[in-house]
Amino acid sequence: MKSLLFDYGGTLDADGTTWLERFQPIYKEAGLDVPQERFERAFYDADDNLHLRHALTGLDLDKTVRLQVADVLEILAPERRDLVDPVAGRFVADCRAQFKRLTPALERLAARYRLGVVSNFYGNLEGILAAEGLARHFTVVADSGVLGVIKPEPAIFLHAAKAVSASPAECVMVGDSIKRDMAGAAGVGMKRALISVAERAPDAGQDWTIRSVMDLEAALG
Repeated sequence: MKSLLFDYGGTLDADGTTWLERFQPIYKEAGLDVPQERFERAFYDADDNLHLRHALTGLDLDKTVRLQVADVLEILAPERRDLVDPVAGRFVADCRAQFKRLTPALERLAARYRLGVVSNFYGNLEGILAAEGLARHFTVVADSGVLGVIKPEPAIFLHAAKAVSASPAECVMVGDSIKRDMAGAAGVGMKRALISVAERAPDAGQDWTIRSVMDLEAALG
């Protein structure tokens, strides 16, 4: 095996928990509790359109998340813009705590494999990783917002494999999404490691099931 390719959201910034799943309890703790369906609609509207509504080039994690939160609040509770700072601040702090936890493992993995990131993101992920001190570990950052293709489309995986000078069969895709990460990687012949918090992880044909990127070394042997 030559290369490990990582999803970003729910994989590098959290152990198998999506942004939506992480954000909702933070909003509740801040005093904004809305029905699940309404929250999901607002969240995905903000998430899907963030790069269309805002110029994100050069923005760091904190500024990007604040825009996302502001857009959610504009839909759910425009009178509660006072929640932008506490909600975004808590989310970013949780991300940074995870980065700190993972850094030693990423350093060891980078000594053995060529690492990359394959993510459906807004087009500014490479800059975010650089600002957070993580970019040095990765040979390639395949950001859908830059490439114009999204997981599970084959092209984004093949782009990453080429950038790390490996065939798809020599790559392991590490991610928390069965539909985007596992299915997409399987479609181009990559091995797959699913990050799952479930007691009984779904069987998506993955080669390994782990709880965190921190468990990857032991899984690979």
